[in-house]
Amino acid sequence: MPNGSRCPDCGSSELVEDSHYSQSQLVCSDCGCVVTEGVLTTTFSDEGNFREVTYSRSTGENEQVSRCQQRDLRRVRDLCRILKLPLTFEDTAISYYQKAYQLSGIRAARLQKKEVLVGCCVLITCRQHNWPLTMGTICTLLYADLDLFSGTYMQMVKLLGLDVPSLCLADLVKSYCSSFKLFQASPSVPAKYVEDKDKMLSRTLLLVELADETWLVTGRHPLPIITAATFLAWQSLRPSDRLTCSLAQFCKLANVDLPYPAASRLQELLAVLLQMAGQLAWLQVLKLNKRSVVKHIGDLLQHRHMLVRTAFRDGTAEVETQQQQQQQQGQGQGQQDEVGDGPFDLPKRKRPASPTPLLPPCMLKPPKRTHTLPPESAVTGDEDISDSEIEQYLRTPQEVRDFERAQAASQAAMRVPNPP
Repeated sequence: MPNGSRCPDCGSSELVEDSHYSQSQLVCSDCGCVVTEGVLTTTFSDEGNFREVTYSRSTGENEQVSRCQQRDLRRVRDLCRILKLPLTFEDTAISYYQKAYQLSGIRAARLQKKEVLVGCCVLITCRQHNWPLTMGTICTLLYADLDLFSGTYMQMVKLLGLDVPSLCLADLVKSYCSSFKLFQASPSVPAKYVEDKDKMLSRTLLLVELADETWLVTGRHPLPIITAATFLAWQSLRPSDRLTCSLAQFCKLANVDLPYPAASRLQELLAVLLQMAGQLAWLQVLKLNKRSVVKHIGDLLQHRHMLVRTAFRDGTAEVETQQQQQQQQGQGQGQQDEVGDGPFDLPKRKRPASPTPLLPPCMLKPPKRTHTLPPESAVTGDEDISDSEIEQYLRTPQEVRDFERAQAASQAAMRVPNPP
């Protein structure tokens, strides 16, 4: 390599000689730019006349790669190296970018969308290889808008016709919890807040599975429920030192953002744990609340399957059970009226609360309607249709002619005077 030579693209001095098809080339090891290329003879006429052509001309490609595309290809490689992905992932992501760049909808897009396309190619590659990587992680590395990224991602999957599997919830938990700064003591994290990674991860997975079984995950963004489950797992491992720590303080210690609905998911998960705790005899006498139930999360998760079956029941039998209870109450009320309230009557016992039906939260607490529906008696179907509205119901020319004849006959009948 000549002394003082530098790459004209990135300015690096790491230039190495690379033999490509037995032709010596000078290549930058940092960005892959070909500084000097060898010569080839590609046709019989060239070989017969001993004409030498450069490699770029020997490929027969008339279209050269633009600077924008070259820059984005380098960003694909850099992103794969930052995420420490295998080399096969890097090649696949580059091929996806090259295919997507040939599409007219992508090539004519704005520069901001083309920069997001780099992350979409890497994310698709990781999803297809079951590599735990979230869309939020890519957006953080690229400083990209999440809405723009998700729209470009869906457009690319649709245009290229790719089969991209969804990320497994367990893999997402492992990937998301690995970014927490709670596994090593540091000046910002006191020793009492440091936790073993394996213990915290295993308990978080059990809490997320519990949330999935009780309809807290379906149709919702997974990160808020994962954040709430991680917070409860972290508190339950050393409750004496951590019950005073709030969810916002926990996220600040872990150096992660607090998702907006995480507080709501936390309250829903605590309500499920309280319902389960009411089925254990040794916890019923303690009169637990949403703060003290955290101390017994380990026992609740140990008997999770049994407690879920007893604390919740199938919502399909809800209506039938309510009808039977109403009938029994009606019969019992009639018998009580006959007996009367005598001095020797036994005191009434408090009936135990019926278990909550296992239904999605949107069905247990349906959203309030913004508009009121008219009563059923207001619309009967026998209302008269005005002449201005009836034209909306006419479809064929024959119907129009029949309507005109009927209208003319009614007007003629109205002009005929009544007989004396």
